[in-house]
Formats: sequence, C-alpha cells, structure tokens
Amino acid sequence: MQKIKVWDPVVRVLHWSLAIAVLGNFLNEEGDLIHRWEGYAAVGIVISRIIWGFIGSEHARFSSWFPTPTTLKSYLAAQLRGEHPRFLGHNPAGAVMMLFLLLMVLSLGATGYMMGSDAFFGEEWLETLHETLAYTLLTGVGLHVAAAIFESWRHRENLPAAMLHGYKRANTSPKPHDIRH
Repeated sequence: MQKIKVWDPVVRVLHWSLAIAVLGNFLNEEGDLIHRWEGYAAVGIVISRIIWGFIGSEHARFSSWFPTPTTLKSYLAAQLRGEHPRFLGHNPAGAVMMLFLLLMVLSLGATGYMMGSDAFFGEEWLETLHETLAYTLLTGVGLHVAAAIFESWRHRENLPAAMLHGYKRANTSPKPHDIRH
C-alpha cells in the first residue's frame, strides 16, 4: 500500500480555515462585529474553494468528484449490498455533503448580509431563516465529522489526519477521477 498525495495545501488550508470560521461564528454572539466578519471570512473561503474546484489539483477539482445521480445511486446501492469501495478523493456521499455544507455557508452569508441591510433590517422571518440555516449547518458539520470517523474506522485509515498532511493510502497508482481501492 502506497501513500498518495490527495489533498493539496490549498484544500487543507481552506478546509481548516472554514472550520475555524464556522466554529467561531457559533461561539460568538450573533450580531456582534466579530460574528459578521467571521461570516464574511467564511463566505470568502467558500468562494475561494469554489474557484479552486475549477483550477486546483486533481482531487480538488469538481470534475474529479462531482456526484452525478448515477454515481450516487451506484455508491448507495453498493453500501446496501455490504460493499464499501474506497475513494482517494470524496466518495459520492461525501461529495454531496461537501456541496451541501458549501451551500449552507453561502446561504448563511447571504441571509446574514441581508439582515444588516436597510431593506431587511429587523425582519423576523429573515432572522428565523438565518438561525434555521445555522442549525442546519451545525447538523451537517456533525454528520460530516461522524462520517469521517466512521469511514476512518471502516477503511482503517485516519481521514481527519489526511486533511492535515494531505496523504491517503492507495493500492495502486492513482488514475484520474473516480478511483476505488
């Protein structure tokens, strides 16, 4: 089994920076200046990650892991059959979660910005939506962490550590796109 560099430094820095910004926003009082700036930072990080998804390294690119309905259905069917294919990059379920988390952060940024604008200041429905999105994001983050721990156990590989050093185990040389081992 050889180690393959999967997560480049840009992906890893953006991942952990976003984690810190999101955690900081949950720990800081809503409406405070720091809460707003952490929100802006989170949106900037997500936009940077989206750009990197088009121009970055192989496993950073959306084209290498974007989950189509067919790949997701095939992956979930394999899970139901008791098969657990390994992926160097994101598996299809993980890819869906990544897209969901990015969308939640962008939605929170949009609603947070709107709450501070003259047109929507004090609108209760917007505050309720923002809070609902925040708790939806928190739930998604919890599922993301639980899935990383579970998949680490199932495949006997420390996935959170891979997001620190960038390497994952592979049986063979990497091939483009949807690699399974």
